[in-house]
Amino acid sequence: MAETLNIERFELAEGERVFLRGASGSGKSTLLSLIGGVLQPSAGRISVGGQALDVLGAAARDCFRADHIGFVFQLFNLLPWLSARDNILLACRFSPARRARLSQMGVLPQAEAERLAARLGLTPALLERPAAALSVGQQQRVAAARALIGAPGLIVADEPTSALDAELQARFVDLLMDECAAAGAALLFVSHDARLAEHFDRVVELADINQATVREVA
Repeated sequence: MAETLNIERFELAEGERVFLRGASGSGKSTLLSLIGGVLQPSAGRISVGGQALDVLGAAARDCFRADHIGFVFQLFNLLPWLSARDNILLACRFSPARRARLSQMGVLPQAEAERLAARLGLTPALLERPAAALSVGQQQRVAAARALIGAPGLIVADEPTSALDAELQARFVDLLMDECAAAGAALLFVSHDARLAEHFDRVVELADINQATVREVA
C-alpha cells in the first residue's frame, strides 16, 4: 500500500485544544484512526495518556479507547434502533472507567446524558426517538454527547460540525471547549471550516507535519 502518513513527531498536551486542517485525501482520517488505536502503525510509536498503543492487542486497544478517548465520528456510528438517549449511554455501558468518573463526581449516567443533550439543543422528546428517526444534524449532536459523557481524557472530533447550521456550530464548539476544560481533556478537532480555527490554542496543517511523498485517500 502506498505510504499515506510519515510523521516524525506530533504531540498534544494535556488540556490542549488543537485544530487540525488538511485537504481531502491528505490522511486526516487515517491519523485519527491511528491515534484511537483503530489502526496500527507500520513503524513508530503512538502513545495516548502515557499508554503506548502499539504494544496492546486489539481487545486491549478497544478497551483503552472506550475508557479514555471520546470519538465524534464523521459517520456518527449510532445504533439506528436504539433511542438517542441509549446511544449516548452506550459509552458508559462499554466503559467502567467512564462510569467510575461520573460516580466520583456524584452524577448518574442518565442525568449526565440529559445534561449534555440539553446543551446541544436535544429535547427530552428527541432523546426518546430511535436514532434512525433523527435528522442528520440531530444524530451528529447525539454522537457528540456520547463522546463527551464520562469525561474521557482525549476528545477526537472528525468534521463534527459538517451537518450543523451556524448557530448550532457555535453552541457545539462552546460545549466542546467547556466540557474539555472541566475534565482537563485534550481536544483534537478536524475540520475544513477555517472560521472555527480561532477558538483553538493551536492550528496544525497536516501537510506541514506529514513527510509522506505519496498519499492516497484516507
